[in-house]
Amino acid sequence: MNLKDLSLEEIISKIKQKELSQKQVWDYFSDRIKKYDNKLQTFNFVNKDWFIENDINTPLAWVSIWIKDIFCEKWIPTTCASKMLENFIPPYDSTVIKNLKNAWMNSIGKLNMDEFAMWSTSESSAFRKTKNPWGTNRIPGGSSGGSASAVAAWLVPAALWTDTWGSIRQPASMCWIVWFKPSYGRNSRFWVMAMASSLDCPWTFTKTVKDAGLLYDIMNWYDENEDTRIKWKQTINPSIWDKKDLKWYKIGLPKEYMEEWLDDGVRKVILESVEKMKELWAEIVDISLPMTKYAIATYYILMPAEVSTNLARYDGIRYGHNSTLPHESLEEVYQNNRWEWFGDEAQRRIVLGSYVLSAWFYDAYYKKASQVRTLIRQDFDNAFKEVDAIISPVSPNVAWKIGEKIDDPLKMYLSDAYTIPASLAGLPGISVPAGFAISEDSEKEELPVWLHILTPQFEEEKLLEIAHVFETQTKWSKISTAWYED
Repeated sequence: MNLKDLSLEEIISKIKQKELSQKQVWDYFSDRIKKYDNKLQTFNFVNKDWFIENDINTPLAWVSIWIKDIFCEKWIPTTCASKMLENFIPPYDSTVIKNLKNAWMNSIGKLNMDEFAMWSTSESSAFRKTKNPWGTNRIPGGSSGGSASAVAAWLVPAALWTDTWGSIRQPASMCWIVWFKPSYGRNSRFWVMAMASSLDCPWTFTKTVKDAGLLYDIMNWYDENEDTRIKWKQTINPSIWDKKDLKWYKIGLPKEYMEEWLDDGVRKVILESVEKMKELWAEIVDISLPMTKYAIATYYILMPAEVSTNLARYDGIRYGHNSTLPHESLEEVYQNNRWEWFGDEAQRRIVLGSYVLSAWFYDAYYKKASQVRTLIRQDFDNAFKEVDAIISPVSPNVAWKIGEKIDDPLKMYLSDAYTIPASLAGLPGISVPAGFAISEDSEKEELPVWLHILTPQFEEEKLLEIAHVFETQTKWSKISTAWYED
């Protein structure tokens, strides 16, 4: 049996029906990792000898789900892809990991990422540059590029990630896999390395929407350790997986998301998706989100401010490496530790965040950005009075070549123009395959494009239903994500 044709849910089902053994599943993915990871550079750590038979009558039946290298996991190296934490081994599990282990997840490896989740290409990792399995000369997106590349190449059946501004939406769309992000606060951030606390959201990469729903039922849970955690669990009604059309749904298409820097090929695919939704009986409504044009500027004030606060703990004394450079004062100790062990992008955001939080500029920048964030939320609130869901591109362009934008941070930041507004508003979102667009570089390759779907806060069931209908009623979901073969 070829496991590449199976989803996570189907693998678990076949283990429980004794058509597959846990050892067969383990060996299959272990062999693929050995075969392809040297080319793709997805893993920061693999415990190659970890396997024991376990109870098959459990939600996850001991199937491996691999973890972005930002989730604290007991006795497993957790580095955030940074030299600062290269030798850090936590003595505790994050709440997300606990929930999955309680469902009998087998987790024995960490996936590469941008350093402290800061960048959009997985090129800022201190250890390796992950490649896109659709073209190993191209980026897999970031910051969760290792997780996306591993699932896309079918080295793993599912993976955990964190999303702050587009860290999973953008790599998922570039690697041809499903990402799902619930409402902010639906999933616990406890013992997940913080980047920007009011934006960070942990969740999953999977092969199908239904797999995302399976993990959602396991992972969303109240956590008394975290104040921002939603205090009620949602269980998905299994009847949503039977729906075959989008009748009675009003879907909004924001005019601001279809202008300016959107590549022509991506625009064409999104408009074709709109026509497909009409065929599925959805009503498409033109809407406006006028504050969209301020989203990137707002984000790049609020996010660095939180980064500078959260990363203050990594000083080489409480956490991280201690520099051996000569020093004459405690201030020089801190300076040496932080500038020696943090990468360029982390340093850039710490400096910017400290600047906007300073007494001279707090009101002019941080306070004003917080007010604009409220207006962005109000944009979405007003839109959702007219429509049930909103669709857009995930990224304005397809995957670009490794190194193409690394020296131009502004171009890099613009790649998240369509995902940032939803993060600022704390909305749930998901993406589904929509087609292919021609890259606008010299090679003119056909590369994946995905459709971004948003619903109001706490309406994850509606989101999963719309995404599942589109996924199953179009031809794109039939294209295997595990094309990376001999």
